Amino acid sequence: MANFGPKDIKKLREMTEAGMMDCKKALTAADGDMDGAVAWLRDQGMGAAARKAGKVAAEGAIGIKVEGLKAVIVEVNSQTDFVAQNDKFLAVMSDVVNHTFDNNIADAEAINASTINGEPFAEYLSQQVATIGEKLVVRRAALISGDENTAVNGYLHSNGQNAVIIEAKCDSAATAEAMTSALKDVAMHAAAMSPTTLSFKDFDASYVAEETKGRIVAIEKENEELSRLGKTLKNVPQYISMAQLTEEVMAKAEAALKEELKAEGKPEKIWDRILPGKIARFISDNTTLDQEQCLLDQKFVMDDSKTVAEYITDKAKAAGGTAEITSFTRLEVGEGIEVAEEDFAAEVAAQMGK
Repeated sequence: MANFGPKDIKKLREMTEAGMMDCKKALTAADGDMDGAVAWLRDQGMGAAARKAGKVAAEGAIGIKVEGLKAVIVEVNSQTDFVAQNDKFLAVMSDVVNHTFDNNIADAEAINASTINGEPFAEYLSQQVATIGEKLVVRRAALISGDENTAVNGYLHSNGQNAVIIEAKCDSAATAEAMTSALKDVAMHAAAMSPTTLSFKDFDASYVAEETKGRIVAIEKENEELSRLGKTLKNVPQYISMAQLTEEVMAKAEAALKEELKAEGKPEKIWDRILPGKIARFISDNTTLDQEQCLLDQKFVMDDSKTVAEYITDKAKAAGGTAEITSFTRLEVGEGIEVAEEDFAAEVAAQMGK
């Protein structure tokens, strides 16, 4: 006895645009399992939605929702940027973001395994594929949820292609409330400057070592060309991250700077006024990796006289408290997706059996 009925056949047809008899065959082969039937149609090359399942979805949009002490961010991919701008796609994005927010879902895997509007999320998405006409993928997501001492905010760029959610732990609820607008500024900064991590403390030692070697080689090669042109050579750094500036390294640097001041004939009684600036310059010259990739160590775009960490500290101090950014998530559409170049002529020839 069949484990499906006319309603199941109709539903599968709506999901895949395959013929009625093909849907019946698929459900029979899958013993009534809807996902299995979709897979069977795909394997047989039948059904628009089933065929679309094999396409790469590298376009799309990012959606966020920030409300109270909670924020979510979701990436939904489509095959073309044209589809990502239409009202049907935007409605799907809104549904997914609200579903993620309302159910406190922390990642894409959990979204795809969830139930939405009383049906499995996979079935819901398949129906949207059939309606919109392109493969859709919920690829990445993140959730921030804090207590009353947590400030939460986010920023979505106007083109919907990148967004950030961010949180800071504060000493009190009053400070957290005061820090909300500052976090919006930092979220905008992160969207523009593309930090990959929060702090240099997140770096693996082997990664820092490889980056140091690569950067030194690159600068040395660049200096060869600058020398040939008779131009000023770039400084070749010893280090590139605070992770390398141990107490021993800093002690040696300070000793070397004192020797410089002595050689310059500077009176020792004024060294204490000169050294802090020189040490700060040494740190700046030898932490280029942090400045490029670590949110807290980047120069704040709205005031490059201070780092993001310093900006937050100053804002919290002005509000009478303390605050520390503890996490952020930045997503940009299609990051890391490899899209193979299609040979249109070969594809047409294949479809013609040549």
